[in-house]
Amino acid sequence: MTASATRTASIPRLLAPISLLAVMWAIQIADAVLPGSFTGWGLRSWDPGSLQGLVLGPLLHANWPHLIGNSVPFLVLGCLVAVEGAARFWVVTAAIALVGGAGTWLVNAPGTLTVGASVLVFGYFGYVVLRVFAPGRVAHRLAYAAIAVVVVALYGATMLTGIFGAGPGVSWQAHLFGAVGGGLMAFPGRRAERPA
Repeated sequence: MTASATRTASIPRLLAPISLLAVMWAIQIADAVLPGSFTGWGLRSWDPGSLQGLVLGPLLHANWPHLIGNSVPFLVLGCLVAVEGAARFWVVTAAIALVGGAGTWLVNAPGTLTVGASVLVFGYFGYVVLRVFAPGRVAHRLAYAAIAVVVVALYGATMLTGIFGAGPGVSWQAHLFGAVGGGLMAFPGRRAERPA
């Protein structure tokens, strides 16, 4: 396969995170121009009536700075997940939303409303860093290790602060459980390298 064909084959994969980010921006625009607020559709801890927030919460943001702050790391880390395929991206995203949302729902104070894509950002971070340890071809694992080093250098301090130094109104629970969900997804579906 030529380099041009490889690039062309990668484009549909990268459309998955780009399209999901576009949905977040469209929702924020609609929230800004329509009466009321969509954030009420987020995840409210210990409220069984808010479980739609497992799906909708990561798409909603409290304000423009919240969305803007999540957009670049979401796109960078999401594309690193999507390189493995659009289907893999959607499965990883769903698992992160489920594990991250469930952990947040259970651990947060009852009635706490949580919204934002940071649960996915932290999940993608956990996935990208831990896939180094998943079974697979040595060449892939070396490439993953190089990517993980760069990702940790770029985002590691922010990730630690987002969990252990989160300020008021910031859900360290969503960050922590999102990272756990992403880390767990680094392993399923991986095949150990067969001996030659």
